Amino acid sequence: MQLRHLLLCSVFIFFVLYAPQPLLGLFASHFSVSPATAGSLMTATMLPLAIAPLVYGLFLAKRNPLTILKIAMLVLAISCIAFTLAPSFELLLLVRFIQGITLPAALTAMTSYIGVTFQADQLQRNMTLYIGSTIVGGYFGRMLAALFTDFLSWQSFYYVIALGLVLFALAIPKSSKGASIHAAKSPLLYLKQLKDPLVLKLYGAVFCMFFCFAALLNYLPFILQDSFAITNTRDIGLVYSGYLLGALASIATPWLLRKSSTPWRLLTWVFVFYSLTMVLLMSQQLLLFVIAFTGFCGAMFVIHSSAAPLVNKISSAPASVTNGGYVSFYYSGGALGSLLPGLVYQQHGQVAFMTVLLLVCLVGLSLVYLAGRNTIRG
Repeated sequence: MQLRHLLLCSVFIFFVLYAPQPLLGLFASHFSVSPATAGSLMTATMLPLAIAPLVYGLFLAKRNPLTILKIAMLVLAISCIAFTLAPSFELLLLVRFIQGITLPAALTAMTSYIGVTFQADQLQRNMTLYIGSTIVGGYFGRMLAALFTDFLSWQSFYYVIALGLVLFALAIPKSSKGASIHAAKSPLLYLKQLKDPLVLKLYGAVFCMFFCFAALLNYLPFILQDSFAITNTRDIGLVYSGYLLGALASIATPWLLRKSSTPWRLLTWVFVFYSLTMVLLMSQQLLLFVIAFTGFCGAMFVIHSSAAPLVNKISSAPASVTNGGYVSFYYSGGALGSLLPGLVYQQHGQVAFMTVLLLVCLVGLSLVYLAGRNTIRG
């Protein structure tokens, strides 16, 4: 399978995951639910995303990941049509949960395929390109959902996603050299890899990183509405444009790694910057908020682009297990971040909300700092 085909599949898969996010305010109004309840549309997908990779990593160890990717994409296409037909918020949640069960099969298949097909510098380069494709999918999934809603209807974008998923799925080859994965013999491999303190600290830092990111992007439409009186979906989509700069930051990650003495040193300093942007995001000035949001997104993607290949290098577990564990910690943070901080926001507002995210980010900073210090001593 050609890498560019895999990256296009990744873009459309991430359309599915993030398209509802800029529309949460619309869903909250249409179905008369609270911001935290509307945010559960993301939680319903991220919660199974956090758990399923632990099973799918073992499942993929014995099967061709490209076959799993094709099946997953076709299921997601059907779910997109079902989402547009759901007459109640409860049924929207059910469809999102089904998507959450299906998405990790696709994500683990793609990362495992890259992990076993490429080595060394080529692994770093192609994993970075994959991360870039997830950024593109995340950004345009949000932006196009907002634009389609403003000019046509929110359902229309889901028809486009479904069509793209079907076309790219049918183009996936039946077999490919290098696609087989070394079998994982036991679920205990997930626990065994956590005995490595470096792997555990890195997973924990990734959890904290995405907890903060999922929280802010989930409740961004409500912050824009309450603090800056921005309610139009098109304008909300434009604010998400800061997210796109994260793609540029992730492309620069290999250069930043070459300039850093160790990947841990880079992660430490980027976490410091990540924390500083959260302080600035407490601002009530729109321009400063947007600038801080842009820096926030860039920092998150540099962390992600550094951590994903790093864990593949330091872990002794099979690639499917390593990436399954990474995805699990990543979306565990996303699942909790898409719900719990929303309860704080409803009761105490923007500053308290950002303070919670800052505290979680500082935990992530501590983990990568300690890991880096221990590596130097070792």
